[in-house]
Amino acid sequence: MGRLSELFDPETVAVVGATDRDGAVGRAILENLRDQFAGRVVPINPSHEEVLGLECYPDASSAPPIDLAVVVVPPEVVIESICDLAAAGTENVVVITAGFAETGSEGAERERRLREIAGENDLNVVGPNSLGIMATANGMNATFGPESALEGSISFMSQSGAFITAVLDWANDQGIGFRDVVSLGNKAVLDETDFVREWGDDPQTDVIIGYLEDVADGRDFVDAAREVTDETPIVVVKSGRTDAGAQAASSHTGAIAGSERAYEAGLDQAGIIRAHSVQELFDSARALAGLPEPETDGVAVVTNAGGPGVLTTDAVGDSRLEMADFADETIDALAEAMPAEANVYNPIDAIGDADVDRFGEALEIALADPNVGSAVVVAAPTAVLSYDDLAETVIGKREAYETPVVTCLMGGKRAREAEETLRKSGIPNYFDPSRAVSGLDALARFGERRERTADVPATFDVDRERARVILERAYRRDDNRLGVESMDLLEAYGIPTPAGEIVDDPVRARDVAGSIDGDVVLKIVSPDISHKSDIGGVKVGVDTDDVYDAYEDVVSRARTYQPDARIIGVQVQEMLDLESATETIVGMNRDPQFGPLLLFGLGGIFVEILEDTSVRVAPIGDGEAREMVDEIKAAPLLRGARGREPADIDGVVETIQRLSQLVTDFPAILELDVNPLVAGPDGVQAIDLRLTVDTEEL
Repeated sequence: MGRLSELFDPETVAVVGATDRDGAVGRAILENLRDQFAGRVVPINPSHEEVLGLECYPDASSAPPIDLAVVVVPPEVVIESICDLAAAGTENVVVITAGFAETGSEGAERERRLREIAGENDLNVVGPNSLGIMATANGMNATFGPESALEGSISFMSQSGAFITAVLDWANDQGIGFRDVVSLGNKAVLDETDFVREWGDDPQTDVIIGYLEDVADGRDFVDAAREVTDETPIVVVKSGRTDAGAQAASSHTGAIAGSERAYEAGLDQAGIIRAHSVQELFDSARALAGLPEPETDGVAVVTNAGGPGVLTTDAVGDSRLEMADFADETIDALAEAMPAEANVYNPIDAIGDADVDRFGEALEIALADPNVGSAVVVAAPTAVLSYDDLAETVIGKREAYETPVVTCLMGGKRAREAEETLRKSGIPNYFDPSRAVSGLDALARFGERRERTADVPATFDVDRERARVILERAYRRDDNRLGVESMDLLEAYGIPTPAGEIVDDPVRARDVAGSIDGDVVLKIVSPDISHKSDIGGVKVGVDTDDVYDAYEDVVSRARTYQPDARIIGVQVQEMLDLESATETIVGMNRDPQFGPLLLFGLGGIFVEILEDTSVRVAPIGDGEAREMVDEIKAAPLLRGARGREPADIDGVVETIQRLSQLVTDFPAILELDVNPLVAGPDGVQAIDLRLTVDTEEL
């Protein structure tokens, strides 16, 4: 274990604010500890000499040395209590008391002070506004919840204390055990990242699960989880989905890549399995805690009931797994062992009169097939089938072949004892076949994540100083939005742009056009006009002789559309051949939790309508940039679908990485769009640029 080991394995626990008053939280916590904790319990309360038969001390300095303190005093005296504990040498504190940042400005100041004291004294603080913590290895229930957890290998954190009490009540009924349980509370000091790191170092934690509403530091969380998931699976259910971030955004990227997409990308990059319900959370955790990883995606189904067998097959089809294609030898062996009426293809239907021996033989033949990576045993109750004996048979076959097997023993009390037998051997039983498959799917997803190689972000030789000067234009002109007038920013980071110039009179526009080979494109340049095409602010395929009039026309249209718009000038740009090219978008929206969120997709004027995009949290390397390109539905266009010449995908991948470096180097960039980034057979070109800058960060 790491630096939090004493938090979960203390010898002495103090309850600051302990009382014997009926209904008081301080009494509930003290009772939970007194009745179950293997170590010493110390009440602290200056108003009592004894509480619930235990000697009580007026303060921490007069008490025996305290490894862990649980604080449940009024909010006005929490800070004083924390200072007293720190002076006495206590390093681990759980603050149960509410009345901090969740209550307003006064509480927020109290929480700021708590964080400050914790930093000054190097304290590990859980909370405030926490239900408490549990550690089943030593019987420590330092919560005011009504239930203690059963012992197991799942470590569980939650931002909701009520969620913990409900889950423990349900889990005890289901026979699901835990290693450690933490109610995160307000996360003033310790947060989800600290516990991911701690449990990742704990050999007794097989699975980490969590209920999260937000993440304190998304980048740190991703980095920590990515390291932990090399060995220990993490499953998270995330609530609080919102489009508020997207609604407040001003760029294409900001509108498409809202906060929820940041969580999806961050959790995926971290190797975390995301559950979309509490049921899925625990179905996944049960499989991950007790079963080995499958060697292939092929699933064998063994059943005595045709209908449930079909349901299981459908569930496999809905997952990332597949029904195993049995080898000829397997089919021959099944045909010899099963009745003529049985189905020897996958799913194996041993028919309704199957006894334990027939089930066992069918399962053994299936597990011996090299195409089978896991199996589901689905049974309906019959007079000739003993669930208890079937459970023992399944355990034996799973251990013999070291292959993950889950069961679906359908029924109520008839299955209860068999389910307990299976659970003790690490085999989860599910009533619903789809849940059984979901458990196997989690195993496969974890194996897939473990096989990912580390993607080291590339570092290109760029001109950072030139980029900084360009970004400072926003500060100098008191405007946090920049557009195509700042295309040099892309050039400073090695991103190709077409030949051209921004001009402020029609004569100069004609001169610039004359220096460019072929027709040109004219675009109005204004920080106040986002959709230039919609107002006629773009002219395409303009001959040099027509540039003067075209210049006047786009300026006139802009002033008519928005009289108060600031017109910087008109961009005269080389016209590219788009016939054999694809318009894409590369962008970034800075998420409050995860930082720079990169976006790639099909670009052009319909980007917000099509929303064919992929996202990643920056910085990223070649592998993740390539995944972004491959994930969009329009990827075949880039690869040369229907006789088209393939685009320079390597150039697109490099551009994404260069943009990743740019937005990582400059936190002042809040939003950025390169739209379109034209990807053709001979390379890529950034045609348009729009970004928003936090001028105070420059």
